[in-house]
Amino acid sequence: MIRAGLFGGTFNPVHFGHLRTALEVMEGFGLDHIHLIPTANPPHKDKKALADDSDRFAMLSLAIDGAPGFSISDAELKRPGRSYTIDTVRQLTHSFPASTQCFLIMGLDAFMEIDTWKDYARLFEEISFIVMSRPEDRNTILNDGFTGIGEFLQKTVSSGYVYKKKENCFLHETLMPVNLFDVTALGISATAIRELIRKGRSIRYLTPEPVISYIYDKGLFA
Repeated sequence: MIRAGLFGGTFNPVHFGHLRTALEVMEGFGLDHIHLIPTANPPHKDKKALADDSDRFAMLSLAIDGAPGFSISDAELKRPGRSYTIDTVRQLTHSFPASTQCFLIMGLDAFMEIDTWKDYARLFEEISFIVMSRPEDRNTILNDGFTGIGEFLQKTVSSGYVYKKKENCFLHETLMPVNLFDVTALGISATAIRELIRKGRSIRYLTPEPVISYIYDKGLFA
């Protein structure tokens, strides 16, 4: 059985917050691979604010160069139209060997807005989730999971989800599991990195050096 994580985002630009949390999830869940998936045309973000697809792909390539288990999928970059997660999940899971167990990795903030996504309910029929949380998210996961994320799941997906404290996971008789996982809170954001660049300030130690060099060589985000 191969265990693979799907981790999507704009990566505009990729930074240590993305990379460190992905590594912690890989180790914590015993994943063999994590596929980073840069989105091409996200429905909830302004495409004009994104660096070119080729630049974001190149920065990801530089960031994970030589990192065991990490790869990049250009599935959304090659697919025309809006980038919908349900389409990507179906495309990738059908392209993997039948023995592959896939997990959709996302942050808690994104998960709590999943009911605004295209065919979101179908995702719970097709793929397991790993929802990353940070220490400051504790107020959203109180009372053995039934406050916040648990209440959200039961109202928007199915009342049949039950929290299992030992596994730190929501289980359902017919739908896919929703796993919770604590990650290190690094407090780095792509928005802050872009703002520093616009102000002419250093972004060292926020993203890998090859990515920094690429950004300045290409004049991105200035």
